[in-house]
Amino acid sequence: MTPIRLLLVDDQELIRESLSIVLDLDPELEVAGLAANGEEALALCGQLQPQVVLMDIRMPVMDGITATREIKQRWPHARVLILTTFQEVDHVIDALSAGAEGYLLKAIHPTDLIAGIKLIHRGGTLLPHDLAKLLVQQVKQPAKEEKAASRYGLSEREVQVLECLALGLNNKQIAERLFLSEGTVKNYISGIYHKLDVKDRMQAAYKARNEDLV
Repeated sequence: MTPIRLLLVDDQELIRESLSIVLDLDPELEVAGLAANGEEALALCGQLQPQVVLMDIRMPVMDGITATREIKQRWPHARVLILTTFQEVDHVIDALSAGAEGYLLKAIHPTDLIAGIKLIHRGGTLLPHDLAKLLVQQVKQPAKEEKAASRYGLSEREVQVLECLALGLNNKQIAERLFLSEGTVKNYISGIYHKLDVKDRMQAAYKARNEDLV
């Protein structure tokens, strides 16, 4: 059986080399090349014609989302699997919109990663359960989001954060639930206070429930 040709794209040399060693241990996989950014990935795709590309997101020169979009346009048969530390659902949406067939976190066990690569190569798609669940929740709530957006100009993400506030979650819990950093959550909360004309979490939660915004 001809092994699956892989291209590993990550700006951290330790990650690239470690992945290469682990994946090469499987006789069904062959690491054909390593790239440190999206621009290098495009050049190597042209030379090596990999069947599956493992792509990081945040890299210098060219990020993984841009590179994924370019790869899918030039080599539509190449399968792209995002492998990153970023859990934000916005990144997932961007990656899937760019044409990626899968999205995994670097904390995944090597055995599961190898299984995921083979699944992607066979034509499957891959998304962690928690992220998939959050995407479904977003799809189910357009009416309330539109109501909140039209009345107060709240963004889709701000409505999600407001819903968490109404549930009494703290910033850390909100960050974990929505796959955001705590700093990003604080910024969203500040914006919510301003748009709702409230001063604290209690007032925001009360207004959200009282006016059926969440």
